Amino acid sequence: MNPGTLDPGYVMAAIAVVGAVTWALRALPFVAAKWLRDHPILKRAQHLIPTAVLVSLLAHAASQGADTNPVSPFLDEAAAIALVAALQWTLRQPLLSIAAGTGLYVLLRAIQ
Repeated sequence: MNPGTLDPGYVMAAIAVVGAVTWALRALPFVAAKWLRDHPILKRAQHLIPTAVLVSLLAHAASQGADTNPVSPFLDEAAAIALVAALQWTLRQPLLSIAAGTGLYVLLRAIQ
């Protein structure tokens, strides 16, 4: 089909369908929330997903650290991880723990 011969009605209908599907996919979790709220798999996932995200970020950061510091690979990462673990173990404040660990990591990287 030649692009110059596209029917404007067809283009508008295609845009409307794509918009409706996008809106429906974004609204679906809110509509289904009342049925899924008490599902046992989702209750377990609520506790596992934050840890899984942090572990994946940790693995990515640690894999990048060995390349940039050949003298003491993973030392900066290990110090930041230890701080986060210690603060989380004692204070149970994830935001504070992550912020302090990030701050220590950035500080250690800046002084190298």
